[in-house]
Amino acid sequence: MAHTLIGIVTSDKRDKTITVSITSRETHPLYRKQYTKTRKYTAHDEKNEAKIGDKVEIMMSRPISKTKAYTLVKIIEKSRGTVELKEDVNKVDLPEKVGADKLKAEAEEEKE
Repeated sequence: MAHTLIGIVTSDKRDKTITVSITSRETHPLYRKQYTKTRKYTAHDEKNEAKIGDKVEIMMSRPISKTKAYTLVKIIEKSRGTVELKEDVNKVDLPEKVGADKLKAEAEEEKE
């Protein structure tokens, strides 16, 4: 049986190529603490059918290029959409900082 992996597509920008991230939980041999390890594989997608966020199965094949040695077998689950933040969300209108000079000026105006 060929070596198959299941992961999430993280990039589909290149022609006929997808980048698949595969996460696994591993335990440290000495400290017995669990940690998450993420590996990235580039896979050949002949029909450009996989999109970002899709859950896919890839299979090892002959080397197709310097970095590609996997091919797309099937799309297990399509992405339900992505959430993108607008640039305006990060720019919040904050009131000016109230400095000591401004407080003094307001206090003098009230006295007059």
